[in-house]
Parts: sequence; structure tokens; C-alpha cells
Amino acid sequence: MVDPSTLFLALGAGILGGMMNALAGGGTFATMPALLAIGTPANIANATSNLALMPGAWASAWSFRGELQPVGGVSVRVLAAITFIGGLAGSVLLVATPGRAFDMIVPWLLLVAFLAIAFGPRLAAWLRARVTIGLATLMIAQGVLGTYGGYFGGGVGIMTTATYGLLAGETPRTMFAPRTLMLAVANLAAAIVFVALGMVRWDACLPMLAGGLLGGWLGAVVGKRLPGVAVRWWTLGVTAATTAVFFVRAYG
Repeated sequence: MVDPSTLFLALGAGILGGMMNALAGGGTFATMPALLAIGTPANIANATSNLALMPGAWASAWSFRGELQPVGGVSVRVLAAITFIGGLAGSVLLVATPGRAFDMIVPWLLLVAFLAIAFGPRLAAWLRARVTIGLATLMIAQGVLGTYGGYFGGGVGIMTTATYGLLAGETPRTMFAPRTLMLAVANLAAAIVFVALGMVRWDACLPMLAGGLLGGWLGAVVGKRLPGVAVRWWTLGVTAATTAVFFVRAYG
């Protein structure tokens, strides 16, 4: 029998995570702390969060399928294949990482994600004005993003936005569709490994998944009424608070 507190906390975290992903990304920052709060080891929590948020990611990718186009001259199919391979590699790396080691690594991954959210677009614009980078670098970067997405994924959407802006000169609007697809592909690759190797906590994953779908819809509704600045500051605040909590948890 599922514990009611687990059910409602997972459902609520899924709703919040789905809303965050719909608004600006960063849904992991809602789902991971909730899973840890109910006693889930960090590596299992990450795998469970990945699977729970995946349907919402694919729903978003499907809705933008008509806007898919090459990124910096590289076809979407090539980028997706690179991302899938990277996602598999990252998820296998997570499985091989001892739980305690992952506890120590997570705060630093969250800090990287926070810095990407806070400074990624600005840094990308600064670098793009000074350097020109070829297609090979873009594909290598996509592999790194896919691996990170399979291993952890927190903030990977913002990192992808910054990378496409820097390496391909894409605007945030034109990159939205391919970026969303790459996130969904990385999630799918990781989910295959996590499910096959028993890394998912199902009693929390299923209500969180349902909440993520509902939250994605609510986020789209709310997003139409919120100014972009409010969404950005909300995401930064949640990310900063979560990062601080994870540092205290690991090193406090």
C-alpha cells in the first residue's frame, strides 16, 4: 500500500516540476528534493525524477514538432542520435556511481546549473561576438549535453540554450523546438537504462508522473499571464535555494 504522504508529496512535486519545465526549465529542482525528503537515495531519486518528468518533455517536443529545423547546419536527426548515445552513456555512469559519491557530486552539478541559468545567455552572447566555432565543436558539445542530461540533467535546458546561442548563433525562439526535442531524447535514453536496471522508485514515480503532466498544462496557462522577468527570477530563486540545501546536506 502506498503511503499517503509519499503519494501527495510526489504528486505535488510533480505538478510544481511540470510547471517549472513549462515556464523556464528546472523541474528537477522541485522533484529531487521531494524524493530525498521521503528517504530516497540521491541516485535513485535522480533516476525516478528523470522518468517522472519524461512524458511532459515529450509532450512539449511533440507540440513544437512543426518548428524543428537544423541547428547551425547540423540536422536534427544527427543531433538527436548524438544526444541519445550521450544520454545512454550518462545514465550508465550514474548507475556506476556509488550513492554516497553521488550525494557529494550533486551540489556541484546544481551549482553549475544555477550559474548556467544566471549567466549562460549573457556569456554566450559575449563569446559569440568574439569567436566562431565549427560544426564539429557543436556536435561534440551536443554529446556532452546528452551525457550530462542522462547523468543528472538539472539545468540542461538552459545549458543547451546557451550552447546553441554560442556555437550556432541561434535565437532563443528558433532553438526552442530542437532544444526541447534534445531534452526529451536524453530523458528517454536514460529512462531505458534506469528502468532496465531497477533504478526507479515506482510508488513515488507514478504520482509524480501524473503531477508532471498536470503541471505542464498549468505552466502553459500561467506562462501566458506572467512576464518573462518574473519567470526568470522565480527559476533563479528556486535553483539557488535547492543548491544551498544540497550543499548543507552533503557537507554540513
